[in-house]
Amino acid sequence: MTAEHARLAAALRELRAGAGLSLAALAERTAYSKSSWERYLNGKSLPPRQAVKELCRLANEPDGRLLALWEIAESHWSGRAVAPAPDPPADESPQPQPQQSPTPAGTERRRLGRGRLLLALVSAYTVIVGGAAALLFLLLPDSEAQEDEPPPASIPFSLAPQCHGAACEGRDPMRLICGLGPDTLASHRTATGAHVELRYSKKCGASWARTWGTEIGDRLEVTAGGPTHGVRIENKDDAATFIYTEMTEVRPGSTVRACFRPASADGERECFEARLGGAATTTPLPSRPVASGSRD
Repeated sequence: MTAEHARLAAALRELRAGAGLSLAALAERTAYSKSSWERYLNGKSLPPRQAVKELCRLANEPDGRLLALWEIAESHWSGRAVAPAPDPPADESPQPQPQQSPTPAGTERRRLGRGRLLLALVSAYTVIVGGAAALLFLLLPDSEAQEDEPPPASIPFSLAPQCHGAACEGRDPMRLICGLGPDTLASHRTATGAHVELRYSKKCGASWARTWGTEIGDRLEVTAGGPTHGVRIENKDDAATFIYTEMTEVRPGSTVRACFRPASADGERECFEARLGGAATTTPLPSRPVASGSRD
């Protein structure tokens, strides 16, 4: 497995864990079997491009970054990434081949005899090796049964959240399994066309913000009255997919606020908020200075 294929498989596993999708659920909701998904997620085989798109669809996530990873991995898998051998110079003419003298009849008969002997030996060797391979195949356990066994440790065994409340402050929601079926408290589309959502995990007692459709240099911040956590769109890969902030602790009745700052110098900072408890409400906020605890 190439390094590019390994990165793709790791990204697929993270997306699948964050969405809380089991192998059985993937098999039921896509055209690919449970055993096929096990191979794709563990890097045993390269998934079809459509399988990558299907997983993004089920996880309700943009597919730009994962499809870019797939293109890179597929080019190495298929050999298209290998540079072709250089063509010979145009002015180079074919070299004349030296003429061979006729082979004596006796020499030809000796070569023919050795060729027949070699053919007989190869045939016998093929029969012996083929029989051994068939016996080995019969002794091996059924491969399909192996694929239906629980996946190895590379896929998280437990999908239970790994933190709660203050223990989640400033930490990654996906790595700590807080992104498993979260609620969307509020959403907003910015003047630049970017999408921003406030996300909340009841099991983790924490919220975070995520964005997509962004440009390099855009920033997103979130706070619930405590520390402010932010993220910046660093490169074209970030801009092609969803990016999320670290988590902030929330309790019933907390007000969570997200602020989006576009990269353009003349762009205005846009903020909105939602309150936990009962029906979520969104209140657009006027632009104001960032809290002192925010990160640049």
